[in-house]
Amino acid sequence: MNAPDRFEIFVLPEGVKKITVTPDTRLPNAATIQIQREDHTLGTLLKAALLRDKRVLFAGYKVPHPLEHYFVLKVQTTDETSPKQALREAIDSLVSDIAVLLGRFNDEVRRARDAASFQAAGPYHNTDF
Repeated sequence: MNAPDRFEIFVLPEGVKKITVTPDTRLPNAATIQIQREDHTLGTLLKAALLRDKRVLFAGYKVPHPLEHYFVLKVQTTDETSPKQALREAIDSLVSDIAVLLGRFNDEVRRARDAASFQAAGPYHNTDF
């Protein structure tokens, strides 16, 4: 079969950098960022986080081929920041958003467990008559 081994999808080969930033020589404050062993999930999140920043003029990504496990992110910023700094801030923003989401999820799980344990106790559980 021509499919690569499954571990190749997420294991970074020895000597390969996770993130490579290459300044764009044709556009001011622009860079091409290659992120290894990631796919559309992270590409879409990063693009959306970058575009929330008013200093980012352009952000887009592509996955060159379905059997190659990396994506290419293009970023152009105003003079106020660099593409590398904008990416750092976008990653920090995503980490913060995910922490909030995890907290809300855990709160809802606790609430659902409490409701389930209350229902399991039956209608006569409350003895405060």
